[in-house]
Amino acid sequence: MTRPAPLDAARNLVGERFPAATQAWLGGSVVLGEATATSDLDITVLDESAVVHRESLLFEGWPVELFVHSEASIRHFVAKDLAQRKPTMARLIARGVELLPGEAGAEIRKQCEQTLETGPGPLSNDALDSARYALSDLVDDLRGAAPGPIGAAIAVEAWRRTADLVLAVNGHWAGGGKWLARELLALDEAAGTTWTTTLHESLQLAVAGDTTPLERAADAALAEAGGRLWDGHHQVAPFRGERAVPVMDDSNR
Repeated sequence: MTRPAPLDAARNLVGERFPAATQAWLGGSVVLGEATATSDLDITVLDESAVVHRESLLFEGWPVELFVHSEASIRHFVAKDLAQRKPTMARLIARGVELLPGEAGAEIRKQCEQTLETGPGPLSNDALDSARYALSDLVDDLRGAAPGPIGAAIAVEAWRRTADLVLAVNGHWAGGGKWLARELLALDEAAGTTWTTTLHESLQLAVAGDTTPLERAADAALAEAGGRLWDGHHQVAPFRGERAVPVMDDSNR
């Protein structure tokens, strides 16, 4: 069976399942020019009468990730993503292709576009110190790691945290999985840096047993953030319970 074009399938799905929708957007790889044979359709539906939910399904031969929202829920998740520095909700709408005619959804789309353009803002001092501390600790683990599954796991985590730190220090969005690499590529394109290639090649060498290039890359990222941080680092636990009350021993009273 020949499946329809992505836009046709997306419009058919919205028309069939969400007749009360005021707007919908097709986002993701198929509209960003990065689709593969296994890419799905990321469809966000604005329908004030529907229950807000996420659903995975097959439709007309396409795997579909469906996100059904009200304007209030979109704003909620845009704010939640902003706190995590990962603009998933905003990107789906701001970079998506509109599937329904009319001006409905224009205001919420504009908010999403502004969120993407403004960026996540700087890390707090505490968050930056935590990131520096975690990566500093990983570099020490990396130096002592032997080739094998444990060493590979340390290398992957060092790669991820280095990329996260570089993006944060440069005011760029973070990401998970392929989106972390995409955000790093975007930084390189904007700033003329070579972090994507450097970290990719360093990770390959580290998994094979040569951790020195990845250690150097991590130290370069740490230098941009203020240097290594380990000795003397102090962080108050985010615990909001009652203080422990010492038990009085009155056996000798």
